[in-house]
Amino acid sequence: MMLTATISVNAPIQKVWEIWTNPQHISQWNNISAEWQNTLVENDARTGGRFLFRMGLKDGSLSFDHTGTYTQVIPQQLIAYTLNDGRQSTISFAPDAETVLITESFEPEAGQPADMQLHFCKAVLSNFKNYAEIH
Repeated sequence: MMLTATISVNAPIQKVWEIWTNPQHISQWNNISAEWQNTLVENDARTGGRFLFRMGLKDGSLSFDHTGTYTQVIPQQLIAYTLNDGRQSTISFAPDAETVLITESFEPEAGQPADMQLHFCKAVLSNFKNYAEIH
């Protein structure tokens, strides 16, 4: 089973791609709310490259590493990756004039409610949209 979330971002694809893949930007938008932060971001956005996003609550009560390997990267079009636990994800970027439709599909983590995981993904995409449209 795959979960899918989609968002439209009012920015050109070049800007969207830069903000999506640059660690300096990722650390600013990759969270679900103001209570969360990224304490470490490493991103080698190329086929075979690896990533590490250390996310956690600012109060220190919870943190986790989101890590994996990119299995396919087509700049400004597609990112596919495998997480360290074997789950697969794809993110497509579909530009249209000055907007980009981002669609993220992912295998949910076993033992965690699917609706909670989809909500988390949608919140991160919403933060991305807000950040990309003002920067």
